[in-house]
Amino acid sequence: MDIHDLSAVELINLYKARILSPIDVVHALFERIDTLNPDLNAFVTLNRPEALIQAKKAENAYLYSHPLRPLEGIPIAIKDLTNTKGIRTTYGCSVYRDNVPDRDATIVKRLKEAGAIIMGKTNTPEFGHKATTDNPLFGAARNPWNKEKTAGGSSGGSAAAVAAGFVPLAEGSDGGGSIRIPASLCGVYGFKPSFGMVPYDNHLDGVFGNHEPFIHYGTLSRSIDDAALMFDVIKGASAADPFSVTATEESAIEALYHGYQSFKIGWTLDFGMYEIDDEVKHLFLNKIDELQTEGFTVEPVQINLQKSLPEFIDYFEKLWTVGLAAGCGALAEKHSDQLSSGLLAMIERGKKLSAVEFKSLESYRAFVWHAIQKVFADYDILLSPTLAAPAFDYQLEGPETINGKLIKPDSDWVMTQIYNLTGHPAISIPIGFNSGHLPVGMQAAGGRFGDIKLLQFAKWMETIFKARLKVKA
Repeated sequence: MDIHDLSAVELINLYKARILSPIDVVHALFERIDTLNPDLNAFVTLNRPEALIQAKKAENAYLYSHPLRPLEGIPIAIKDLTNTKGIRTTYGCSVYRDNVPDRDATIVKRLKEAGAIIMGKTNTPEFGHKATTDNPLFGAARNPWNKEKTAGGSSGGSAAAVAAGFVPLAEGSDGGGSIRIPASLCGVYGFKPSFGMVPYDNHLDGVFGNHEPFIHYGTLSRSIDDAALMFDVIKGASAADPFSVTATEESAIEALYHGYQSFKIGWTLDFGMYEIDDEVKHLFLNKIDELQTEGFTVEPVQINLQKSLPEFIDYFEKLWTVGLAAGCGALAEKHSDQLSSGLLAMIERGKKLSAVEFKSLESYRAFVWHAIQKVFADYDILLSPTLAAPAFDYQLEGPETINGKLIKPDSDWVMTQIYNLTGHPAISIPIGFNSGHLPVGMQAAGGRFGDIKLLQFAKWMETIFKARLKVKA
């Protein structure tokens, strides 16, 4: 039995049967981290003493029939952007190299209360500002399938930790694809719930900066059961976040087994904008054909967002860089020597937009919202590639070309930002490998607050196509 391959659900069943103990599992996973993390750089801070204390408490709960919590004894990783009480949280920034928060973000509090064991903090770019994971403090996270390739970002450390078998579950955050991007590149499931379903109360400067664009907490896992199990724990309103909403009482994990028997599925290869790598295109269209063979209604959808890709990226970057400038501008003035040139450039760009220009961006965002809403009036699920290209060299911001055509390397391969404009739930599902044995993901999105239906679809995909991938040491 390879402990590092086991899902959270499998671990819980083995704990209950007293075949495995949380202490043995935590020891085994730390041993694996100690062996492989120096090459992958997924974890940047370990929580070893406290994790072992919590593992002992969990073991006692199973041994002495104490009331069991939903994640009792399950090892989990937390992204280094997310505040953890008593555990160093650097935000990927050298200025905060010794920062130890005095409170947990609500998502962390809920995970702890559910019995999860925090193994440590995972690598991220400074303040999650880009789609790859590296920073001046810790360096780059590497891809477990090929350590010369990127893990993606900004939840790259979390995705790599799950893919490498360091933990069965990890937390991530997503403001432009930061859960789904690394999930696709690392061959795991990356689930971004509907905006508001999971409270977001982590900002250094308050809680009102998480909606332009929408920033979400979510899950990274090797199985859909685990994603649903974690979602059940973290969802629901909190007084700490005025945008959070009361979640349905329906259990996501239970719904996986008595859910939809059919889905009406729409798909787009490129949203009318992107150049798609030929192998990614081939894998994606093969899955579309297989879905049709299974008897589902699967139809191409024409989506006209009325912008070219350079125009769309420019639009999204205006939203994103203004937020960075507002949140990090004062820090940049005091500590410019400790911040990366890429982050500084984004901050400077954001400063150039006036308040009136920034507010005027809302009209196009409303157009995008209505365009996507129109799709979900007719379809349960909308499919696309998660990314336009597979993993590239970890030292790069992105590929310079796709199919021999020049692209903007830091942005033109990312196909996830649309759902951060609209707040719809979206998930990256692993669908196979390219000729270089690098994972490829399919992005599935659902209607607003259709999170459980989306997970049901992903479970169906996992079951039928056996889309659970494993990394071998």
